[in-house]
Amino acid sequence: MSEYTQTTDEIELSDVEIEDEFWSPWVTRNRDVTVEYQYEQLEESGTLENFRRARDGKEEGFQGMWFQDSDAYKWLEAASYELAKSDDPELRERADDVIELVAAAQEDSGYVNTYFQLVEPGMKWTNLNIMHELYCAGHLIEAAVAHYEATGEESLLDVAVDFADHVDDVFGDQIDGVPGHEGIELALVRLYRVTDDERYLDLARYFVDLRGHDDRLKWELEHSDEIGGRSWDDGALIPAAGGGSLFLDEDGEYVGTYAQAHAPVREQEKVEGHSVRAMYLFAGVTDLVAETDDEELFESMKRLWENMTTKRMYVTGGIGPEREHEGFSEDYDLRNEDAYAETCAAIGSIFWNQRLLELTGEAKYADLIERTLYNGFLAGVSLDGTRFFYENPLESSGDHHRKGWFTCACCPPNAARLFASLGRYVYSNVDGVLTVNQYVGSTVTTTVGGTEVELTQSSSLPWSGEVTLTVDADEAVPIRLRVPAWATDASVSIDGEEAERSDDGAYVELDGEWNGDRITVRFGQETELVRAHPAVESDAGRVAVERGPLVYCAEAVDNDRPLHQYALASNAVIDAKRRDDLLGGVTVLEADGEVPALDGWDGTLYRPDDETDTESARLRMVPYYAWDNREPGEMQVWTRAE
Repeated sequence: MSEYTQTTDEIELSDVEIEDEFWSPWVTRNRDVTVEYQYEQLEESGTLENFRRARDGKEEGFQGMWFQDSDAYKWLEAASYELAKSDDPELRERADDVIELVAAAQEDSGYVNTYFQLVEPGMKWTNLNIMHELYCAGHLIEAAVAHYEATGEESLLDVAVDFADHVDDVFGDQIDGVPGHEGIELALVRLYRVTDDERYLDLARYFVDLRGHDDRLKWELEHSDEIGGRSWDDGALIPAAGGGSLFLDEDGEYVGTYAQAHAPVREQEKVEGHSVRAMYLFAGVTDLVAETDDEELFESMKRLWENMTTKRMYVTGGIGPEREHEGFSEDYDLRNEDAYAETCAAIGSIFWNQRLLELTGEAKYADLIERTLYNGFLAGVSLDGTRFFYENPLESSGDHHRKGWFTCACCPPNAARLFASLGRYVYSNVDGVLTVNQYVGSTVTTTVGGTEVELTQSSSLPWSGEVTLTVDADEAVPIRLRVPAWATDASVSIDGEEAERSDDGAYVELDGEWNGDRITVRFGQETELVRAHPAVESDAGRVAVERGPLVYCAEAVDNDRPLHQYALASNAVIDAKRRDDLLGGVTVLEADGEVPALDGWDGTLYRPDDETDTESARLRMVPYYAWDNREPGEMQVWTRAE
């Protein structure tokens, strides 16, 4: 076994019950409001009607985006996670109805994709670049695995297995090619883990290893008359004569960067192209590493993670600044107001980092999950659970708002499935050690090294750094606690006595026998001004404000002056105040700053510098995740520094 490989016993979602002051309202709202709301959107958008028409053998009449099937699959995955945590007869019946519909639409070959079944039945598997058949298949498989694990029922798993078998028959035999939009790779590994059928692991490896070697994607650009999807040609996305610009370099030559096909995965040096595709690919590759001990692939993942986190990631954990191709651009290109930072990309980053954490046990991956959860991801959903951001800028003139649904609605059901599965990210059982990775109030009941353990956690995060854990175990079990990167210090006591512990700076490990013992942890939490690397032009001369895991922003509704007029000193006094009446209950910050004095400016546009002055002002800030939940107005994360 390689040095980075751990023995991980999976903690089932049903083993964790979340009861947390901060997260429980989000999780409950997701179950009670968002999942129901999104089902209604599946009806209104025509997603379910597409399946009905395919079931009934009809032609034409397809509604929505060509990969709209995936919205239904992600909704099914979210519903399955909810069913894993508690039975809900009404939700179960609704999920069963959708599963029955998908199964009825499936062809005898195992193929199911309503766009091609209704619009271009003779053009299946001809446009791998864009038409997303493999991407939709991946989401079907993920939903099926989630449903099987939640219910023990094989109704959807049978559909997914038949489709996966069909893909296995087609690719590597009839077709050599890779998906333009990745996602099936990680899904196939999940399918392998529940079926123990190595064909699916081999198929995932085939797609990963062929990427960057395969010229199929280039071939499609050059043979537009032989591929499907031409009805969607917009001159950029769909490979066709004069189109496909997202796949070309400035000289009009195919490069493959958009779909991470510019080089073999093992040789890639930087995170490139469409950010969601990249995250799904890297999550699948990391799963492969876990199953195969492929050190070369693992070195690639470490190299790409280092590039992303040190040169291509927002302070919120968001990724992908470029709107045109929804993804990465150049090192240190982290523009603010027109930042793309897609919600799905933040979710994909969490998926990838969770797998890296499970593989290595390194705290830096849990730290990034925490940063992204509280900021880059959480901002994507409104406080009422019915509106969503596709893009997450770090600055706004007041014209960027969440929407109830999108023509391309990938983000809302993606958010729903992450909320529904949040319990998966809190704990891990690695090498006989129960590890607390995220400080979310909850109870986990599991077996560690053959010993039954129940751990109950109470957390005050993100507002303060106090955590209490109560542990019961039949025999001695090691407990490991992550020390967050933002913590200025960490103290640990057991039943009021300072704990004996081993401490590597990233984790505290406690050994002992547990009989209802109470572990009290206090992480030092301070408000901090941070600066970006000098190469980040957009943030030059500006600072952001962090407190614990939260990034803060200023909104016009809280401040008297236009936001660009405020400047903060590096030694600014910043006061924190709890406001239970605001934004569902938040800690707000007020910082000492300066604004231009307005005296003497009447009737003049320019004045000598020595005739101008400044005056003291207080800049009020709220957590970034909560912005755009009140009156429309300006927002900014990065503020001018004196």
